[in-house]
Amino acid sequence: MGFAEKRGSYWRGRYKTAPGKHLTVVDDNGKAIRFATKGEAQRAATEAEIRYRRGDWHDPALGQETFGEYANRWYEAQDLAVSTMQNYKRHIEEHLLPDFEDKALADILRTEVNLWEKKEKAVYAASSVKTWRSTLHLIFEDAMDEGLITSNPAARRRGRGKRAGRSRDRGPEKVVTDPLGILLTAERAALLSGRDDEFVAVVLKGYTGMRWGEIVGLEAEFARSGAVRIEWQLYELDTGELVRCPPKDDSYRTIDAMEWLSALVANHVAHTKPKPCMCHGKTYVFRGQGTVRTGGHQGAKLVDVAHRAGVSTGTVSNVLNHPDRVTEAKRMRVEQTIADLGFVRGGVVAQRAAHWRRNGFATWLFTPAASGWYPKKAPQEPHPVPLLGEPWPGSPARGRGASNRADACWLPIAKGLTPHGLRHTHRTVKEDLGTERVLMDERMGHIDGSVSARYAHVTRGMRKRLMLELTEQWETALDARLALCLTSPVRALNDLLLARVSMAQSPCQRYVGSSQGEPHRRHSMILNHGEVPYAPRAFGFVAQGPGSVDSLRE
Repeated sequence: MGFAEKRGSYWRGRYKTAPGKHLTVVDDNGKAIRFATKGEAQRAATEAEIRYRRGDWHDPALGQETFGEYANRWYEAQDLAVSTMQNYKRHIEEHLLPDFEDKALADILRTEVNLWEKKEKAVYAASSVKTWRSTLHLIFEDAMDEGLITSNPAARRRGRGKRAGRSRDRGPEKVVTDPLGILLTAERAALLSGRDDEFVAVVLKGYTGMRWGEIVGLEAEFARSGAVRIEWQLYELDTGELVRCPPKDDSYRTIDAMEWLSALVANHVAHTKPKPCMCHGKTYVFRGQGTVRTGGHQGAKLVDVAHRAGVSTGTVSNVLNHPDRVTEAKRMRVEQTIADLGFVRGGVVAQRAAHWRRNGFATWLFTPAASGWYPKKAPQEPHPVPLLGEPWPGSPARGRGASNRADACWLPIAKGLTPHGLRHTHRTVKEDLGTERVLMDERMGHIDGSVSARYAHVTRGMRKRLMLELTEQWETALDARLALCLTSPVRALNDLLLARVSMAQSPCQRYVGSSQGEPHRRHSMILNHGEVPYAPRAFGFVAQGPGSVDSLRE
């Protein structure tokens, strides 16, 4: 029997077509009819249901709107977070419209959706295709709710085509690390960037579980003594714009911070003296790495001179700095090009990026720090980070011929670890410590909707125990790092190591040894054998000497 449904100031008629499936009474154009009274809507719905069950129900306009037209109308009606809107737009434009745009909604069959999914999986990761199909399913569900189609062709029939133990969509297991891995990855990232920002950020992320956008968007005023307040995040759009928006799922929270962690962040802010950025007018704890990709570049650049003159950028540099090293013909050609283009040496001042970019941070800093290898980035293939072995743990070799000048490279700390993997790491560490679930959810910004969680609350004792346990793990990691080498080229870490040594003379004697040469002997062991207590071989170096980097590449 049909029924009436209240919709604001009007009623609409609804009737059942299958278990859990209902249609709306529509006019000849396929639009839902708005009834003034409940009785009218109920009578119309009952009549429509009778016609539907007799099989003489037919609406020529039903489902004839094309998928492209409806998807555009559907998207415009959404009012969601900017990140969600961006994702929906990408899913629709790049993966759904190419196959379904010109097809009528009612003409799209389940078999066509399955063929589309199979084609996409041949090119893209199964997890991505699953997300796009979910978007397609959501669009069809809303079309059903409007009465435009009678079934959802993107719905999966429960249990259909499944066989136990033969799942092909299973992704790789998320890689996590331990406290020592966090510390060493942070040190390497700082060595690659040449500053302390990356060291402090990786440690902060590993010991708080903050999301990437929350780290990038951490404003100085919210880095407080004993706590980090999560009020905002910076979300990176496809256009490159960083939008200041609330944290994911409105997960506003205060994360307890250990005394040493608060001091690390506070000292970093005091050292860097950050200023408000031009894009948001806010003062952030961390600065961007590298230069701005767009804007700020006016006039000819050195690479433009090289292209115009038909020489390399190195030749142009020699003309400007060492003209005696260049032949007379090339020098005259470059000088003429400089005059033609109006190139001014030093006239272009690169503007430093105000914030990290997710892809750049992962590609050039975090991934090589965790794995010891730069990932594939066209036109370059994956290759190990070339290093000069002194001082320990190595200084990244840069510029042309870096591989030939390198005499060492890093072994992996946690191959496959990502910045988000540090969030998994923090949760895993808390599980290992036996931390109460309600406290874990609070720190991670998760919501547990179970009845049990409703009656559980965080206490001061829970917080204190976790702070003590995380501090103990941090100090153990510092001790293990001291066993590898007494100093670090990273300023922030070096200060921590020196403070750790000065706090306890007896541990210091263990690390330093009875003779002046003892530290160097231990250093050599790390480079060649890795036989130092608390120091897994994965944290040392691989083979040294000429060609060592090239041999790893093979």
